Amino acid sequence: MPHPAGYRLPPEGTHPPLLSPGYKSTLLRAPSQAPVVLRHRLTEVTGPLLTGDIGPNDHDLTAQHAGEPIGQRIVVFGQVRDSDGRAVPDALVEVWQANAAGRYHHARDNWPAPLDPNFTGGGRVVTDSLGNYSFTTIKPGAYPWGNHRNAWRPAHIHLSLFGRAFPQRLVTQMYFPDDPLFAQDPIFNSVPDEKARRRLVSTFDLEATRPEWALAYRFDIVLRGREQTPFEAAHDE
Repeated sequence: MPHPAGYRLPPEGTHPPLLSPGYKSTLLRAPSQAPVVLRHRLTEVTGPLLTGDIGPNDHDLTAQHAGEPIGQRIVVFGQVRDSDGRAVPDALVEVWQANAAGRYHHARDNWPAPLDPNFTGGGRVVTDSLGNYSFTTIKPGAYPWGNHRNAWRPAHIHLSLFGRAFPQRLVTQMYFPDDPLFAQDPIFNSVPDEKARRRLVSTFDLEATRPEWALAYRFDIVLRGREQTPFEAAHDE
């Protein structure tokens, strides 16, 4: 499929390869043959619309239950931009994460860390006319994941971005600055290019920090081009 006029490919090494031997589960799930690209027809690119079911507390993961969750409150915010630096409005941004103890609210996550009855770890918001999004949440904890000896995932938040239809979806992860677990995490290091890898790390923002309430971290997301945010699979088509 030809690229639109003005489209700039990200440099080689921006996206992690589907087969990353250090990340053991990719050995089982990576395709053994080249994927077949299916053209999007009118039905795929025009619907269904995804922005109609945003609840009043979907943007605030600390206000979704009767009580206060345990942990450090943070604000995660940023701007979604295209390859030319233009804001992308009306994009659905979803997040999911572990709680402050590093445990997901999921039946298959059963390592001996406490669950928080006041934190389920999921939220969604639509970017405004300037492409901005913002979530209030709890800083997630690290957790063991069994990939290698004494393996721990750095604290991170998953983000999913939708355009105007289901096929227009990108998935990435946001990390926190100066995490001591970066060097031994094969998921973070599966992004080959070091400069691209650093684009997965948020920036602490004191100006945006809410006094006596929540620290703030900025995480801008670039959908295409040379400064593209690394996503879970290459999206060059």
